[in-house]
Amino acid sequence: MDQAVTLLAGRMDPRLIPEVGMNIVYALPDARSRDDVAGVLGRIVRLGDRVHPVGEITFGASDHVARIVITAMRFDPGIRSAANIRFSEAILLEMENLMFEICSFDREKEPPGVQTMDWGVASCCRGGVPDVIYDRGARGKEPMIRVLGEDPVTVAHNILKLSNRITYAQL
Repeated sequence: MDQAVTLLAGRMDPRLIPEVGMNIVYALPDARSRDDVAGVLGRIVRLGDRVHPVGEITFGASDHVARIVITAMRFDPGIRSAANIRFSEAILLEMENLMFEICSFDREKEPPGVQTMDWGVASCCRGGVPDVIYDRGARGKEPMIRVLGEDPVTVAHNILKLSNRITYAQL
């Protein structure tokens, strides 16, 4: 986790950070709850033109991104890391150009009584866990891209591949 956060803080384009902030997580092999998933306390934010981790890496630091990885692990226990980044059509296009396996879900079709991340991620993982899961948001919910992988360094490297491609693109 330390290496992944250092990579992101040093090399990621800060325009990839969503309004709600970003987190990257790493789950224990038998993770069942957010307390089994390490993340950045207070998230990773954009501070001027810098990527800034607010707090230390600790277990239980993420709810949203932790639920993403715990749900993905039900389909593939080897996928133990995830991060959220900003959504834009330009970012999505570059991810397609990088040949990432991409899946999306529509928040408007969410059944009642379920949590969005549990339902949305599960709906994308039935045929295998993709590299990227996104949604276009909903009323009061920011659109979001989630990058998944086996470990946080892999996830960070995939985000940096994207970051290198969008540096000069219009976001």
